[in-house]
Amino acid sequence: MKRTMLYVVLGAAVIAVVVGAIAWRSWQVAQPQEETRSAVVERGTMRVAVSASGSVEPQARVGLAFETPGRVVEVPVVVGEAVETGDVLARLDTRQLTLQVQQAQAGLALAEAQLAQLRGGPRPEEVAVAEATLRGNQAQVSAAAANLDQLEAGPGEGQIATAKADLASMISQQKTAQDMHDMTLKCVKVTFPDGEKREICPGLGAAEEQARYNLEAADKALAAAQARLDELLAGTDADQVRAAQANVWAAAAQRDAAQAQLDLLVAGASDAQVADAESQVAQAQAALEQAQLALERAALRAPFDGVVAQLNVTVGELASPGLPAITLLDTSRFHIHVSVDEMDVARMADGQTAQVTLDALPGTVIIGTVERIAPVASLEGGVVYYDVTIGLAPAAAPIRADMTANATIVVEELTGVLMIPTWVVRVDRSTGQTYVDRKVGDKAERVDVKLGVRYEGIAQVLDGLAEGDVVVLALEPGPFDFGAQ
Repeated sequence: MKRTMLYVVLGAAVIAVVVGAIAWRSWQVAQPQEETRSAVVERGTMRVAVSASGSVEPQARVGLAFETPGRVVEVPVVVGEAVETGDVLARLDTRQLTLQVQQAQAGLALAEAQLAQLRGGPRPEEVAVAEATLRGNQAQVSAAAANLDQLEAGPGEGQIATAKADLASMISQQKTAQDMHDMTLKCVKVTFPDGEKREICPGLGAAEEQARYNLEAADKALAAAQARLDELLAGTDADQVRAAQANVWAAAAQRDAAQAQLDLLVAGASDAQVADAESQVAQAQAALEQAQLALERAALRAPFDGVVAQLNVTVGELASPGLPAITLLDTSRFHIHVSVDEMDVARMADGQTAQVTLDALPGTVIIGTVERIAPVASLEGGVVYYDVTIGLAPAAAPIRADMTANATIVVEELTGVLMIPTWVVRVDRSTGQTYVDRKVGDKAERVDVKLGVRYEGIAQVLDGLAEGDVVVLALEPGPFDFGAQ
């Protein structure tokens, strides 16, 4: 019985030892996998990118402003409304501007009529009037010259005799008129044919008025006849001759002016006159176009298809010229502006692809393309940056202007290069040399490596490793000998 119990105890002990050994071996096999990480050196393609952030901009953003002051009479749009090219967005009162256009049109019509008249030559009636004026002036010259000749020759005997006869006739006419006037003022004795004598006293009335008028006329005629005779008897003085000579000169000057006017009409307009008239037409045309332009610009029209983003005017207010009244966005496509460090911009070029994410739309990735790199830099906080424009491809996402955007631009694509994860790379603290632990059998040996580009946890291996090598990183001491650290 005691022997049997001994066997049982010994068997249990053996089983325990065997199970313990198996468990220890299993732990030993699994332990390196838990304490180390490994990676295989592979050959493939690496993409190198530059990251930057900015904001979304529409294709165009314009602030429309009136060029002249005026009262707003119409604002037919609201914020957020889609409009088409040429749609009226706001309008000023145009009554004054319309009058200015009409005045300019009238001025142009007058200038064109004057030019046409110069080019067409004189009308027959104008020539006829000029000729008649010339003939009249020539007659005046002849009359003035004849009067001068007469004054210089002095009065003849026939003139004096005629003047004396005229004076005698005027004396007789004056006496008759005086007698008739006296008869209306007093009674006179009249002998009738039958021999009877009677006294007649005419009354005052129309007969007296007529007699007075006839007497005054006779007195004036008598005085004139006497003066004419006295003048002839006295002879011609120097003042009369000078006055007559001046009349001749004045008449001759008027005749010459009339002749010159007729010559101008017959000859037609000169080249200089036509050129001046053409200049007047051009000025009038420019004034009309300016007035029409002012009238046209009294209405703000959409320069492109877009969306109204902001309204700064209301109906009834007085618009200030130059201040933005309406902001319009062209949302047909979007782009972003980002600032890239000078160390990265040298590897960038137009046409490179970018992946763009928006803070407002998590999880949405939009493809973009580098469209423009600024030729000059800007300084921000002592750091040199270059402005880069990235155009966004059409997307179904609800993109809006001014959203915050983050761009990753692929600046280089390396093909056929050796790659390892960056987490296997170590740096010797004493020398600064980069190295990895390469697995050789069941051990690890230090291998110095030369690395190239690093991006998104991947490093390019330039020297030290070969494709297919296995590199490891121990998390804590284990069965692998990782060499000097």
